Amino acid sequence: MQKSFRLIDLDCANCASKMERGINKIKGVNSCNINFMMQKMIIDIDDDKFESIMDEVEKYIKKVEPDCKVKR
Repeated sequence: MQKSFRLIDLDCANCASKMERGINKIKGVNSCNINFMMQKMIIDIDDDKFESIMDEVEKYIKKVEPDCKVKR
């Protein structure tokens, strides 16, 4: 399932790149693209585990940039 999310308070292009690389390594994530200028994340996740994988994605984002939030 591919979905688009707004990233609130994403302050650093380098952090966005680091998030994208890390999220793409999470099991169950088929692809992730983060656009720093648009403050947007497009992610493709396996349907059956969507919520649990998104929780893991949000934890990773907080680890890289603690002020950044995913608007679901």
